[in-house]
Amino acid sequence: MDLETVSADDLGRSLAGIGVNLLSRDVRGLAGFLSAVFGLSAHRLSDDFAILRHGAMILQIHSDASFARHPLPSLIPENPPRGGGVQIYLFGVDPDAAIARAAAAGHVVAEPATNKPHGLREATILSPEGYAFSPAIKRP
Repeated sequence: MDLETVSADDLGRSLAGIGVNLLSRDVRGLAGFLSAVFGLSAHRLSDDFAILRHGAMILQIHSDASFARHPLPSLIPENPPRGGGVQIYLFGVDPDAAIARAAAAGHVVAEPATNKPHGLREATILSPEGYAFSPAIKRP
């Protein structure tokens, strides 16, 4: 599927499993963060929408304005962080390399790269809006 040209209807019908959609005040900024720090590829990037791909996973970002008729925006806190309580894993992304890129760009590293007892080396990096992204690889 060509993510640059697929219609909204065809994209929606192709989705399966668990989907992640993040609401954002700044779609371009959040997509840029995910591309620069974690290497996700951005598609259909606009002020209101973006599709990001990580392997076979698709992540969607919608602007707050594009969800004006949905009840979700009324639940978003006035004060950051927006994403409190949600941790989004990006398996196969080297946490040490992601931290280096995040730190160089001034992003918040909430948890340094650590070898965890469940077999992963992972970190947690906050997006500018407070979403927690955790790059993780199999522990050496």
